[in-house]
Parts: sequence; structure tokens; C-alpha cells
Amino acid sequence: MSLRIVVTVKYVPDATGDRHFADDLTVDRDDVDGLLSELDEYAVEQALQIADNADDAEVTVLTVGPEDAKDALRKALSMGADRAIHVEDDDLHGTDAIGTSLVLAKAVEKAGFDLVISGMASTDGTMGVVPALVAERLGVPQVTLLSEVSVEDGTVKGRRDGDAASEQLEAALPAVVSVTDQSGEARYPSFKGIMAAKKKPVQSWDLSDLDLDAGEVGLAGAWTAVDSAAQRPARTAGTIVKDEGEGGKQLAEYLASQKFI
Repeated sequence: MSLRIVVTVKYVPDATGDRHFADDLTVDRDDVDGLLSELDEYAVEQALQIADNADDAEVTVLTVGPEDAKDALRKALSMGADRAIHVEDDDLHGTDAIGTSLVLAKAVEKAGFDLVISGMASTDGTMGVVPALVAERLGVPQVTLLSEVSVEDGTVKGRRDGDAASEQLEAALPAVVSVTDQSGEARYPSFKGIMAAKKKPVQSWDLSDLDLDAGEVGLAGAWTAVDSAAQRPARTAGTIVKDEGEGGKQLAEYLASQKFI
């Protein structure tokens, strides 16, 4: 029986662009270029490695987002994923992590899965809670923040590295895992992979396909909200310490005044 791997990925604003909030205090995604979240590339890579070592496996990439989010799916398909699912609906605008986990869980169930792999966090929200929320909604074990992951005999195994120690973890499939940026460098799409991606299937679902009501997602259904936002203050000129014999002392005093030492 084929091992069904679903990788959840996110289309995020380019961190090098001029990011800001829209009038409704959601992230303005129209005025900045987007791309596949770098941390999700590691999840795609681990899924592909697991599939390469399996007798029979299929890798599906899943995203929730606007029309442009298809670009994230195309990147993952060009890396080697087999098919993609795009959940798009105007009522999803403003959905928070709780709502996103609901949509993802419904989509994962509809797609069918043995293993769900996510990045450790998105590079825009950086909350890192969605994998655990998805696992809870699916009612399956979660093994998160892995720097090494493998699947063998119906069990997913991995290593989680902490500041002082490493843990060896495992869970019976079906399960949800998340991987860190230490799990292995993500492959770069080849020209052949880019061309092949154009022929791979991309399904499009909306809320009705997932039996979800608009009131459960979007700004109306969000459990969290941004109350206010302000532009970050412009950077000021740094403090220059001239060394005329007392430079080291002045530097130490400045660092102490800023509570750096």
C-alpha cells in the first residue's frame, strides 16, 4: 500500500520586501512579492527523502491562500512532489492559526494521509503552533521540531535537538511531524523538475468542498486579532566611541548602560 505523505506549505511575503499591514490590520500581501516559506522547503525535502526510501509513496503538497499561492505549490512540485492541492476562498481572508489548522485538517482528511509533514513555523507569522493544532484536530500523534526524520514499518522516528540534550522520538502512523531548518538542505529545482511540474495535477478546493462555513474562518471566525499597528521607527545613527586612550572604558560604560554587559 502506498505511503501517503501530505506536506503543508505556505505562500508568504518576501522578507526582503517592504512588508506592512493593510487597512483591516491583516498583512498586506498585494504590495509585496511572495514565495514558498523557506522553512517549508525543509518539510518538502524530508518528504521527498522519505518517499525515495519507501517502496511506494506519494507526496502531496497542500496550501491555503489566494490565487498567487499556487506559486508555492509550483516550487514544491518542481522540487519533486507528485501533486498539489490549493484551498482558495475569498472568505479565508484574515484567517488566524486556529482557523488555518481547521482548514488544513479538513483538507488533509479529504486528501487521505498516513503522514503529514510541516515546517517548524512560517516565516511571516512564526507562531509554530499549526502542526500541533492540525494533529489535535486529526486525532493523531504529533512529533514536532525534528532535525532528523525517517519512516520504517509503520512508525515515524526522529531526533529533536535541545540546548542541552537530544531526544529520540517515535509515533505510529498516521501522525503529524514538523521539521527544523537543521533537518537537511532543501534541494534546488532542476530544469527537468520545473518542466515536469507543469504537467502535475493541482486540485483547487473551496470551503464548500471541505464542508466548512465562512463563519468558522476569516476575520469573523478568528480567535486572535491585531488591535493596532504602527510603523517601526527609523534607525538612528549609532554611537561613535573615539579612542583617545579611554576608548575601552567608554565602550564598556556604553555597553553597561544598554544592559549588554
